[in-house]
Amino acid sequence: MATVLITGANRGLGLELTRQYAARGWEVIACARRPEAATDLTALAHASGGRVALERLDVTDHKGVDAAARRLAGRPIDVLFNSAGTMGRGSRVGAGFPASRFGEIDYADWEEIFRVNVEGPMKVTEAFVEHVARSAGRKVVALSSVVGSIASNTSGGLYAYRASKAALNACMKSLAIDLGRSHGLVVAMLHPGWVRTDMGGPRADIDAPESVAGLLRVVDGLDAEKSGRFWRYDGSELPW
Repeated sequence: MATVLITGANRGLGLELTRQYAARGWEVIACARRPEAATDLTALAHASGGRVALERLDVTDHKGVDAAARRLAGRPIDVLFNSAGTMGRGSRVGAGFPASRFGEIDYADWEEIFRVNVEGPMKVTEAFVEHVARSAGRKVVALSSVVGSIASNTSGGLYAYRASKAALNACMKSLAIDLGRSHGLVVAMLHPGWVRTDMGGPRADIDAPESVAGLLRVVDGLDAEKSGRFWRYDGSELPW
């Protein structure tokens, strides 16, 4: 049976990823900073017939990430899904991203965004690379964003979030080269679309089930030729 590990599984796209992978019959290792407070995730796990296992994991706690990898030692992971992410303090569409306006940048918040969005996926991939290499699937993916595409930036703003997603893409591109050579892994970056979640706001284009259904189709189709590239949830490719 195939296994997926999902970070940030307690809400939004991470929760929907957990739901849809479990519905497929996959074993899901659903990671959250505080599983005891993740009521929707806990309910999903209880209803899954044992397919969803909760794991405590904060992507910014590197010792904790290593501890989780040790707890799961020897467990093959077909897809490592780096879903955890943040737009920063108070960043919701309706709030206008107050910590990311030019002249008002909250640099402590900027550092936290990078810890979650860039260092987090890098550390999780380092910790779990052997688990993925042990599997049949051998895929590492990260939720990025179209705002990380420099070529697509026509509106400006969102300095820290844009920079973090561009940096994430750069890291994943290098991992695609290095882990492809060393472990035969496929690595890709995914844009989920503008999704109606707490982060995306109620006016977004699509809902989480539509986004995740598309993301899963993209992940299913990943191979060595598609590794190191940046994909929309609809299967089209994004420019850098």
